[in-house]
Amino acid sequence: MTDLSIMTVCSGNICRSPLAEGLLRAGLAAIPTIEFSSVGAIARDGEPVTDEILEIGRANGVDLSQHHARYMTERLVGGADLLFAMARSHRRAIVELVPRKVAVTFTLREFARLAAQISDEEIVAVAGRFDTTRDKLRAMVTLTGSRRGQSEAPASPDDDDVIDPYRRDDDTYALSASQIIPAVDQVVHTLSLAARS
Repeated sequence: MTDLSIMTVCSGNICRSPLAEGLLRAGLAAIPTIEFSSVGAIARDGEPVTDEILEIGRANGVDLSQHHARYMTERLVGGADLLFAMARSHRRAIVELVPRKVAVTFTLREFARLAAQISDEEIVAVAGRFDTTRDKLRAMVTLTGSRRGQSEAPASPDDDDVIDPYRRDDDTYALSASQIIPAVDQVVHTLSLAARS
């Protein structure tokens, strides 16, 4: 049984979202009831990740060689419990496609920013009210979402986006990864702590 289905979303599903998916899968491997997937708003089905992302994944312990891009559809989005868009434009596209997902759709960096402002003590207290992993994880998504508009905004709205490295230089790929990795680390910390509480 799946307790939480997490989907990452970018444009082509060959750079940002597969890297984020792979890192989340690895980081949350101790919770086997979480399901992971990724799609792209303009993806061409079947495309592999770029060579640069393949190497970045390997350098971070994630093998993305079997990844194949998938186009974002209403059915796929509708089946996800928590959606991490790589940029605000993707978040808009998700919500326009399936409006009922607005409460559980964040940019990856937005969720990480909001979650970082929730103390470990509060995570334990909120998740500890529930008996099942499913309810603990969903309570954490709800708690994080409740901080929208209440917490400190980013210095720039762009700070909630991950830069698109596609067809750009190695420095841009490195920058993109440097935005994804700490955000994933925060998500892993928050959801892992909730699941253990």
